[in-house]
Amino acid sequence: MSQSVSYTVDGDIGIVRVNNPPVNALSHHVRQGLYDCFMAADADATVATILICDGRTFIAGADITEFGKPPKPPHFSLPLNAMEDMSKPVIAAIHGTALGGGLETALCCHYRVAVPSAKVGLPEVHLGLLPGAGGTQRLPRLIGAQAAVDAIAGGGHIDAPTAHAAGVLDALVDEGDLLEGAKAFARKIVSAGGALNKVRDINEKVTGVDPAIFETARANAIKTRRGFKAPLSCIACVEAACTLPFDEGMARERELFQELHDDLQSAAQQHIFFAERAASKVNDMPKDVTVLDIKRVGVIGAGTMGGGIAMNFANVGIPVTLLEMKQEFLDKGLGVVRANYERTAKKGRLSAAQVEERMGLITPTLDYADLADVDMIIEAVYENMDVKKEVFGKLDEVAKPSCILATNTSTLDVDEIARVTKRPEMVIGTHFFSPANVMKLLEIVRGEQTSFETLATTLAVTKAIKKVGVVVGVCDGFVGNRMIHQYLAQSQYLLEEGCLPHEVDAPIYDLGFAMGPLTMSDLAGLDVGWRIRQGKGLPESLAEGDRYCEIGDRICEKGRFGQKTGGGYYKYDPSDRSRQRDPEIEQLIIDYSREKGIERREIEGNEVLERLMYALINEGAWILEEGIAQRASDIDVIYVYGYGVPAYLGGPMFYADHIGLDKVYQRVCEFAERDPASWKPAPLLKKLAESGGTFN
Repeated sequence: MSQSVSYTVDGDIGIVRVNNPPVNALSHHVRQGLYDCFMAADADATVATILICDGRTFIAGADITEFGKPPKPPHFSLPLNAMEDMSKPVIAAIHGTALGGGLETALCCHYRVAVPSAKVGLPEVHLGLLPGAGGTQRLPRLIGAQAAVDAIAGGGHIDAPTAHAAGVLDALVDEGDLLEGAKAFARKIVSAGGALNKVRDINEKVTGVDPAIFETARANAIKTRRGFKAPLSCIACVEAACTLPFDEGMARERELFQELHDDLQSAAQQHIFFAERAASKVNDMPKDVTVLDIKRVGVIGAGTMGGGIAMNFANVGIPVTLLEMKQEFLDKGLGVVRANYERTAKKGRLSAAQVEERMGLITPTLDYADLADVDMIIEAVYENMDVKKEVFGKLDEVAKPSCILATNTSTLDVDEIARVTKRPEMVIGTHFFSPANVMKLLEIVRGEQTSFETLATTLAVTKAIKKVGVVVGVCDGFVGNRMIHQYLAQSQYLLEEGCLPHEVDAPIYDLGFAMGPLTMSDLAGLDVGWRIRQGKGLPESLAEGDRYCEIGDRICEKGRFGQKTGGGYYKYDPSDRSRQRDPEIEQLIIDYSREKGIERREIEGNEVLERLMYALINEGAWILEEGIAQRASDIDVIYVYGYGVPAYLGGPMFYADHIGLDKVYQRVCEFAERDPASWKPAPLLKKLAESGGTFN
């Protein structure tokens, strides 16, 4: 009937087949084809119709290339109504994934069968949306209110056996031949009378529902997805399915869908969705680059970072050789790894056998010679250039020529490290974020001599260990930490000018960040930055005219390094690490201002917010100007996945676009006029502001 959807007859069974590579997305021509084919199927002499897809998956969802564009007819409801209103049974035959609009399509069929490896789900919440084609009204009628809230507000994938047990699927069929299994199921239905099981007509699952389900779900969403609007709207829609007739529930779903669709949160989350996919693309990478086969990796250092990095590989079945200098360090590191796995097992996410399997993939050693046969080595030792260069010199001697040598550094010059080896083209930076076994971000630092082969292989490894990789260039702090340096500097200047710690943190937290800059510093450990500053000889080594605040140093001099010592900018309850204001530190800050002759003033929250956010944005513009990041959206991905910026803000550069670059630039210039030592407006920001442009 169309290029992407066809209709054929196999004996007494009609077959509607979707073929829209690569994932059979619901493009406008697919929607039209589905409508035409089901109209034809309803008019012929067959006894049932099967909806099936070619390729590796069932309909995997909406066509993402149509996001943000005017809708093309037909509206999705046209083919869905045609399926649901068929005069003979319609059976969806599912393999791969049926997600979003794909599952909503299947829910409009009278029956659903799937191979055991299939997955279904309604993940729209992750794009700041809700299922807008009846998913919030039909799914509760199949699986009940609580399960529907979990599935729709959570947005997770459900494997076929679980979906079958819950009632989403009517049968599981053999992996070998989905079509034959679906035809056998169809004939069984027909022989039993050919009932048309319309999901919309099922009421017993949505009557007599305890309203506490929705109150509890809302409270949980507010706590765990703070600031996100879509989960709450999803819950409201499921509640509507349980309190309103089907058609009124559909009207409520459309109303709430449109509210989310028109909201900035959805635009921001869709921006991050596309940005994450773009981040793995290297602009100058040839298409035919060889990707090396990484069968075994080595990790140097069994501390917090090294142990976490090793876990990433063990988690996906890649053996790890873990090297330390002393047996006690090795034993301690492996103990932490085992404890992490056992905590996961206690939560029911791993079996005891899986814990042992993963631990068995990590081979401890004290001998560099045991790294001779690994394919990639990741160094995770102390953040000191001399130490890292010594390690790389040893690795260069023992590693095979084809082995990639990676450094887990957060600030150091990857090119300087590479120069101590005879294979600088095989050296790359892999900046994991702590805890490395949890945080999804990986800054992939491309050195001046890093080969495309090394870069492509590292990108493939990043994907294999389920990280979000962003390629960046070499500079002090790369992208994330270079920007955060300016952000943290402003937090210090705000303290000495008049703010107390909670007054610096509150506007950022209220914006949606996981925490403000000073709480973040306490969590990370104040001693880390203090040692770096001492290593640079600060403040004595400052150039004339540079600005420096010693408040953080003075807090460290008291032995207060943040949460781990029970106190930093705040004090922390030892029982639960809850944060409390500390009069001692607040007085230290006030006394410091007096000592330095700084007249403290009341600083409004909006100024605090602007100085912190615009410091990030202005430094991001410098980074783009210098080519350290390929695209502004890469910076946004780094901040969403590595620095606690909520996806509904879209990252600092997207946030700047929303504010308006002309307004941002004007304020940056005002701050620079007041404090030229701290603010240098980026030329790119100026250019875009004056031309009416945007970063993204």
